[in-house]
Amino acid sequence: MSYKCLITQFDGPVVIITLDRPEVLNALNEQLYREMDYILDEVEKDDSIKVVIVTGGDGRAFSSGADIHEMASEQNSLDDNEKAGLVWRIACFPKPTIGAINGIAYGGGALLASSMDIRVGCEKTVFKFLAASYGRVNSTWSLPLQVGWPVAKELLMTAREVDSEEANRIGLLNHIVTSDYLMSKSLQIAKQIANNDPRIIKGIKNLMLENIGSSWSQMYQREIDSRTGDLAPTPFAEAFKDFLDKKGRK
Repeated sequence: MSYKCLITQFDGPVVIITLDRPEVLNALNEQLYREMDYILDEVEKDDSIKVVIVTGGDGRAFSSGADIHEMASEQNSLDDNEKAGLVWRIACFPKPTIGAINGIAYGGGALLASSMDIRVGCEKTVFKFLAASYGRVNSTWSLPLQVGWPVAKELLMTAREVDSEEANRIGLLNHIVTSDYLMSKSLQIAKQIANNDPRIIKGIKNLMLENIGSSWSQMYQREIDSRTGDLAPTPFAEAFKDFLDKKGRK
């Protein structure tokens, strides 16, 4: 499939999905949502791809949010719930996701960023969860898990800007680097993840998602139970083969 709103690149086990509507600061239109859904289908089926990075194709923006002109013209057939469903899919995607937040992430762009497993930002990164300013609601399910209830309430209710330094301090960013190092840092993290057992990486994400809302004892028990199922430990001799095969070791 050829894409009008996305660029895809592959770096070994990592796919980089770039939002590519620079003329509108990568605003999220129906075409982009449909293309993202399609590429996620392909990535999910491809066992050679271990990690997904999402970034913006404009030096100013990750995404400015919903395409307001398209919404106002009623040219799109996807409603807000269908669009939110794609973000939910990304949040629950079986493979790890990294947001390389290269610029502004406003509205739907902030929601998209908050659905990623890991976020790397730079000096240009600015978040704004601005739905309340135009009579809508989003991010109430994603943001509190990243920054906690008190901070999430403030950001959602004020719709104010959050710069990269504050975002890093409150946990909305995992790392801040210079803009010219943003993709290198994101790829470094992606490849560190990709070097690990994909079965366990998927299991870690599943367990953490399933644990949302659970008691501490339930979280503990769920992990114990997983070790007798899909996350059964790799046989010792296989897991530590390189170590055991070192010259001079018995």
